[in-house]
Amino acid sequence: MPSKDKPYKVYRGGRTKGPIKPIPRESPRRDPKPAGDGDGYGGAYVPTPKKRRRWGRKAVAVVLLVIVLAIVWGTLGFLAFRSGVKDANGRLDPEAKAALAPQEGSLLSNPTNVLLLGADVGSKSRAGPGNGRSDSIMLIHTDPDDHRLALLSIPRDLRVTIPGRGEDRVNSAYSSGGPALAIRTVANLTGLPVNHVMIVDFKSFGEVVDAIGGVTINVKKPILSRFECPYTAARCTSWRGYRFRKGDQEMDGRRALIYARVRKNELNPGESDFSRAERQQQVVQAISDKTVGFWGYLHMPLVGDDLVQPLATDLSAWQIVQLGWVKFRAPSSKTLKCHLGGTPTSVGGASVILGSEDNAGVVSMVTGESASQPPAPGNPFNPGCRPDG
Repeated sequence: MPSKDKPYKVYRGGRTKGPIKPIPRESPRRDPKPAGDGDGYGGAYVPTPKKRRRWGRKAVAVVLLVIVLAIVWGTLGFLAFRSGVKDANGRLDPEAKAALAPQEGSLLSNPTNVLLLGADVGSKSRAGPGNGRSDSIMLIHTDPDDHRLALLSIPRDLRVTIPGRGEDRVNSAYSSGGPALAIRTVANLTGLPVNHVMIVDFKSFGEVVDAIGGVTINVKKPILSRFECPYTAARCTSWRGYRFRKGDQEMDGRRALIYARVRKNELNPGESDFSRAERQQQVVQAISDKTVGFWGYLHMPLVGDDLVQPLATDLSAWQIVQLGWVKFRAPSSKTLKCHLGGTPTSVGGASVILGSEDNAGVVSMVTGESASQPPAPGNPFNPGCRPDG
């Protein structure tokens, strides 16, 4: 047995050998190695989590890399888009820009009115007087503070006062005086200042839809139309026409353009020019929904220039981005689809719509000064507003 006054060194496994100097109590030590059975020191070793720290650093690096790539990709998309917008600015007649009311402040915080004109500009290099006819007239009103958006369609046959030319159909303002006269006519009709204008060339409108990979449109009722037969006169006699079934449909550029321009649905004689305006609003909404969403962000560097190829506008690239953000923040419950209306009649052998006294009330609905009301029943040409959806 070992002596009580001679301590022995204890080895692992319980073996002992020879006396050693006792370890002072006042300076305890901890084994730098992991403690095992019978180490004699009673120390506890806590390893440093080096692997966890390395993985944490890698995760942070990956996140930072993704953020940098996202910023670079977004910048490339904006630059491509800005290049196309500069060309679109050059296609606008200078007189049209002079006819616009000044914009107060940023579009992100101040209401604005944007006139959207659909015209057959064709191969004309500039949207000006005599360059095509205005086939679609829509005023877009934004109210960023309340996150409201209103689309006001104006029937092309609505009889109005055209400044300097007297009474005529509203669409004749564009054909006779270009976008400048159309701007003044709409401002005079609605009493609202027109701050910006966007002219869409219908002849290349389909290219925009194709550039974004098509759009999804919810067709409310089946449609059969035989307008603008694409074949020879002999073949048109047996042509079945354009057909659209009810429900959601994926449409390419050509089909979306046909859908927006259908003038008469042979399956529903009760439809009017307002039904056509609603279809145009659907297509405009579908395009804007797709371009301001995640799809638009991913594809903007590739299609940014193509998106504005059919446009002539005064809006800068940054202002269009602001409009997109305002549209993105406006919920369906606060998005209105409105139209002016009246009584259809014939003046001088031409079919026109005499404006209703309720049109002023519709304008106040657009601006949010009064609650929205649907069109009164009985006359499909009655004016009114409906929430989106």
